[in-house]
Amino acid sequence: MTFLFDGPYQAEDSIVLAHGAGAPMDSASMNATAAALGKAGFRVARFEFSYMASRRIGGRKPPPRADRLKPEYLAAVKALGTQGRLIIAGKSMGGRVASMVADELAESGRACGLLCLGYPFHPPTKPDQLRTAHLEDLKTPTLIVQGTRDEFGRRHEVSTYHLSPAIEFLWLEDGDHDLRPRQRVSGLSTGDHLSTMAETVWAWAQRLPAVRRSGKI
Repeated sequence: MTFLFDGPYQAEDSIVLAHGAGAPMDSASMNATAAALGKAGFRVARFEFSYMASRRIGGRKPPPRADRLKPEYLAAVKALGTQGRLIIAGKSMGGRVASMVADELAESGRACGLLCLGYPFHPPTKPDQLRTAHLEDLKTPTLIVQGTRDEFGRRHEVSTYHLSPAIEFLWLEDGDHDLRPRQRVSGLSTGDHLSTMAETVWAWAQRLPAVRRSGKI
């Protein structure tokens, strides 16, 4: 498995970061996100699901259902083999997949937290098709970073969902699904939001428990 790394190699805390459904691990948004988290002090390891990696050699294979990608996410965690604390994370669909394996990894001592960037609570224009059932009983400490105008789940919508108390939110004003604000409206830039995101993730991570490893990753 191929990883792209950002941040200090000897960082105490690592983040394994999966991409969204339509863009690869080295998209402009993923590059900027990983750089911001690396600057905050995390060792960030990005990877690609096989359907996305296959696009690099031709064709445009569509993404499978999110639950079918769980084995690939678990394989990425095993391949990374960090020695310090590990936060599992993903952008959009990648975060959804990470949320599906979070409790398994946390209970076995392989991860200490879950970070979702732009969680896809529902498809755009289909607010009744919720993807939240497994989030109601989630036990893993979780931070979801969401733009207030994200078409996959706006703040007023998400406030009505039944979600686990383990989930915390960072709402970024006027941010879209990539956390980008309209500068003329908010007076803020994407860089501002990414800095706020990274600083908040760092502060949140300091409250996460130490991982007790029950075996080799």
